[in-house]
Amino acid sequence: MKRLILLVIDSLGVGYMDDVAEVRPQDIGANTFKHILDNAVDFNIPTLELLGINNILNHPKLKKTTPVASYGTMNLQHQGADSYAGHQEIMGTYPKAPNIAPFKEYIQEVKNALEQRGYKTIIPDPTQPYIKVEDHIVIADNIETDYGQIYNLTAALDHISFEKVLEIANIVRQIVKVNRVIALGGEAITIKDIENSIETRKDGLTGVNSPKSGVYKKGYNVRHIGYGVNPNTQISTILTENNKEVTLIGKMQDVITCEKATKKPAVETQLVMELILKAMKTTKEGLIAATVQETDLAGHSQDPQKYAEIIMIIDKHLKTIIEKMTTQDTLIITADHGNDPTIGHSQHTREKTPLLLYNKNTKPQNLGTRKTLSDIAATIAHIFNTAPPEHGTPFQNH
Repeated sequence: MKRLILLVIDSLGVGYMDDVAEVRPQDIGANTFKHILDNAVDFNIPTLELLGINNILNHPKLKKTTPVASYGTMNLQHQGADSYAGHQEIMGTYPKAPNIAPFKEYIQEVKNALEQRGYKTIIPDPTQPYIKVEDHIVIADNIETDYGQIYNLTAALDHISFEKVLEIANIVRQIVKVNRVIALGGEAITIKDIENSIETRKDGLTGVNSPKSGVYKKGYNVRHIGYGVNPNTQISTILTENNKEVTLIGKMQDVITCEKATKKPAVETQLVMELILKAMKTTKEGLIAATVQETDLAGHSQDPQKYAEIIMIIDKHLKTIIEKMTTQDTLIITADHGNDPTIGHSQHTREKTPLLLYNKNTKPQNLGTRKTLSDIAATIAHIFNTAPPEHGTPFQNH
């Protein structure tokens, strides 16, 4: 029985990348994990300390022990600092450069295409570049991430089916060349709730403030449709084609396309960690991949204390996960970018991510700074002796 547990702690960066002065000067000085430690009260993470997190952080609030896990850091190879692109990179996709453009540059083309397919569309306010479709969907910029990279379709699902929202999203995806199109919706909200949550950022992007709209509160559904991603070259699909089990948990199942995977939606951190433990009880051989999303939400809210509380929930469950692991199991912990709650803006930050790899039979080693998050996928392929993913180099001796 061989299982690999991959835990992505969304946005838990460990220091700004070397190229930010050139490509993202607003992120100079970012260090999400360090600044959480600097600001949080009563922060206690004994399991992460045992694994060796302070060999990465070197923070005076944490113990620096002889680590039981191999450790290192990972550079982002995708442009910017994006959850979707980061997860695709983790699964072994070579990042491809999308177009960067605000939705207003595509708005008329998208409107025309939808009308040609018979959909009712309207631009309610010429000063706000968004489209209302079928009276229950708003198409606009995503205002939670980098400029001009993502467009959202936000829907009131009591009034329109999510399947219909996906149909419309796929038409938009065929037209636009940006990084991602996200179809999302919730129940117990109306189109007025959505339109009343539309905001314009300082940089001019206009879109729905998702938490304010209430979309997450009940019946939340989401699908991310990426640019230049071939799921067949990702380690998740490669494993299923080799008759290995794959379980995708939390945000991981929202952003990774793997038709044969078992998918477990979850946003609450407690539930994500419990679902990992449940999957460990039933998985005989394969990959259990989970993403904790609430850390990212705390970053967007610029709330280091909330961020710390979520990490402590993770740490408590990590202790149980390690206890349940066999000598054939491997645990990998990383992130997909940063989201420093103290940097002065509420967007993602371009940071290196932590890397911890634990196996009871493997002597811990310093894995250095990796060039790409895809090295994780390549290592998983090596462990299961399958064909490699599109991109990445395995860690030595793992």
